[in-house]
Amino acid sequence: MAVETHVLDDDCETITGWGRTAPTLARVRRPRGRSEAADAVRSSGARGAIARGLGRAYGDAAQNAGGTVLDMTGLDRILALDPTAGLVVCEAGVSLHRLTETLLPLGWFVPVTPATRYVTVGGAIGADVHGTNHPAAGSFGRHVTALELLTADGAVTTVRPGTPLFDATTGGMGLTGVILTATLRLLPVETSLMTVDTERAPGLDETMARLAAADRRYGYSVARIDLLARGAATGRAVLAHGDHTPYDALPRRHRARRAPLALRPARLPAPPPYVPGGILGRTAAGLLEELRYRGTPRARTGGLQPLTSFLHPHDGLPHRNRTPARAGTVPRAWSVPRSGTVPYQFVVPYGQEEALRKVVRRIADRRCAASWAVLQRFGAGGPGPLSFPLPGWTLALDLPAGLPGLGAFLDALDEQVAEAGGRVFLARDSRVRPETLAAMYPRLGEFRALRAALDPRSAFTSDLSRRLDL
Repeated sequence: MAVETHVLDDDCETITGWGRTAPTLARVRRPRGRSEAADAVRSSGARGAIARGLGRAYGDAAQNAGGTVLDMTGLDRILALDPTAGLVVCEAGVSLHRLTETLLPLGWFVPVTPATRYVTVGGAIGADVHGTNHPAAGSFGRHVTALELLTADGAVTTVRPGTPLFDATTGGMGLTGVILTATLRLLPVETSLMTVDTERAPGLDETMARLAAADRRYGYSVARIDLLARGAATGRAVLAHGDHTPYDALPRRHRARRAPLALRPARLPAPPPYVPGGILGRTAAGLLEELRYRGTPRARTGGLQPLTSFLHPHDGLPHRNRTPARAGTVPRAWSVPRSGTVPYQFVVPYGQEEALRKVVRRIADRRCAASWAVLQRFGAGGPGPLSFPLPGWTLALDLPAGLPGLGAFLDALDEQVAEAGGRVFLARDSRVRPETLAAMYPRLGEFRALRAALDPRSAFTSDLSRRLDL
């Protein structure tokens, strides 16, 4: 999938995040190798440069108004594979989809993957992404054994875990340098299927109790929450728990026995352009959530699903980020269009369950028609000062950008999250305030100090770094 850009002239393009809410102009360079990437950084000028992958960061982390954006998708080679040790060396522009296509037939899989496989390895490291197996597997950076980083002085440095630069790069949103290559530790699998159990929980407390119990039984667990339900049903959810299916567990006549490692991507057709964007208003969204909840059995065990269906639900519906604008309007550069979605993801520590309940109740009382809302649990956090996960509960949701009063509403939620010792996810952020961020990330000063020493001229800069003074 190509980077989402709109060409204005030979030099400048309008670039947005996946949420499509804050487009800005930048010069886009498309290096095909490390020397071209170094040249692009050296010639980036006073506004600096930032690397970009497939454009799946929702907010402004991979934008650079008036500066340079390096589209890294041209560096997409798989350089080496050790099938005995389960290690792969690849360039940063390789997508997780490409890795899956290549590695799955050989019996290997990426150990941590977000809800889409259309992200690059460099982007996954820069955001230190997580999957629904975080309590067991941690986030993406835990499985990187080495990376090559182009730093502000033009040098290429091999960076390894346990060093301050590695820690700052995993979750550092591209601000420590340009990731050129990475060595990843892989997960052995015997089939391309997941064994999945599903169940319903009638309210938030029951949802949390079942997710907590699932940590001991499953590798992957997630709850799809109905944020329009209120009263006793507030926080009701459909839960899915899964594990990679071993070959011996396949039914005797199952077709997967003939090709157990074949990639079986599930994909729904894109909606036609004439389908109105407002078709899922509050009433329709509520009906859809009711049908989803009632249509799920109270408990079902042993279902088999392609791993792409279970692990990558965002890939089933192409262009799910395109909430159309009003008829006849085209978003202008430097403006905030009313089309698009505003994602919101936060985590609060264990022991702060009441804070989670209050946030869920506030969202439900506001009657926000969230197009996506999932709750899951995190295990131990990573060592990076800006890495998002910490042991606790994380809720992710997408809201219509044109919702009246949305900014003030989310600011109030930020305050609740910060007071509880939680934080928001920078890869899904486009609007948090700098002073709030400082309360959420207590090691922010450590990150700023390392950046100042490593890159005193701010060669690596983004809209996000300027907005939050990173």
